[in-house]
Amino acid sequence: MKNPITRRTFVGGAAGAAGVAAFGGSSFAQLALPKEPVALNVIDVAGNLALTQKAIENYRKAKPNLVSRITFTKAPAPELAGKIKAQQDAGRVDIDLVLTGTDALSAGIDQKLWVELLPTHAGALPKLDDIYLPAAAKMQTLAKGQGVVVTYYPSGPLLEYMPNKVQTPPTTAEELLAWAKANPNRLIYARPANSGPGRTFIMGLPYILGDSNPQDPAKGWDKTWAYLKELGQYIEYYPSGTGAVMKELGEGSRDMTVSTTGWDINPRVLGVVPKEAKVAALKGFHWVADAHYMCVPKGLSNEKQAVLLDLMNFLLTKEQQAYTYDEGYFYPGPAVKGVTLDMAPAESQAAIKEFGRPEYEKWIAENPIELPLQPDQMVVAFRIWDEQVGGSKRK
Repeated sequence: MKNPITRRTFVGGAAGAAGVAAFGGSSFAQLALPKEPVALNVIDVAGNLALTQKAIENYRKAKPNLVSRITFTKAPAPELAGKIKAQQDAGRVDIDLVLTGTDALSAGIDQKLWVELLPTHAGALPKLDDIYLPAAAKMQTLAKGQGVVVTYYPSGPLLEYMPNKVQTPPTTAEELLAWAKANPNRLIYARPANSGPGRTFIMGLPYILGDSNPQDPAKGWDKTWAYLKELGQYIEYYPSGTGAVMKELGEGSRDMTVSTTGWDINPRVLGVVPKEAKVAALKGFHWVADAHYMCVPKGLSNEKQAVLLDLMNFLLTKEQQAYTYDEGYFYPGPAVKGVTLDMAPAESQAAIKEFGRPEYEKWIAENPIELPLQPDQMVVAFRIWDEQVGGSKRK
């Protein structure tokens, strides 16, 4: 927090074609920018394009000498690693930039799919510790140098419910279990391997329940796994993603779900969930932070890697970070210090003014913010959940 807000900018707004010479540092010598513009394929497995697509398109407009066109696609996180591995094995990688949460980041680290960005290309990136918010800087450590944080939020776990159906929301884990038992099939959450709120919930429970080691799902989550199995008796099934959960909450077929700040605000902005939905936090909860990362698959040309590093610099400027407020999907959103809501587009300011919640500021100030599981431990947690909790009731 004591660091001044600084940013090393490698390609200035007026640099244009001269931007090639703006890269410094010997680490970048082997990655010259292309003489002809390249086409980029960006794949999003985290919903990140809601936050960054405008900024990425701004880059294409600002740098026509480097990028001719950008194709955007979306895919489920659990499918990504296998897809990239198959392309790498065939020697034809056609995915240039991956926008991912901790889930596919972890799977890619586990399978050695990503280019090492740090420290290999540190000279071509901003000094991340100088520009990041403290919790975003902590989230960066999870990437093991194989991804760069582009957006951050404190996340959850929170409960979201319809007040006309739930007059007295649970305030403790025990009360949540009792409510689920008394109201079978009215609580829902999605498979953690493909759901930010789902995995935030299971990673937050060890702190709430007082488990022996919240960072070790195999040996330190005895209370958590027992709790999730018992809770699962009263859950009809687990959807494959959070979007389906919010649709059911909005349509009234469920009364309560686990949520995060962004998954609370954004579906209400979009009208998927009624505006009057409420949120609650369980006693003793810790925030389990979340972030989205930019990762580069192995197998790309040096020229493309050079452009992608330049794009990362651009996306980490305050001006482009301001777009990440979006309509509250990853609230707040910016990973970089000094990016305030009044810098965001007018529609973002209006959405958050109408649908944001004043209690969030208080809860963020008053409750600890923890790192999610390390990548290898997250893979373990997803496997145990699939095997012991919800695998047979997935939909």
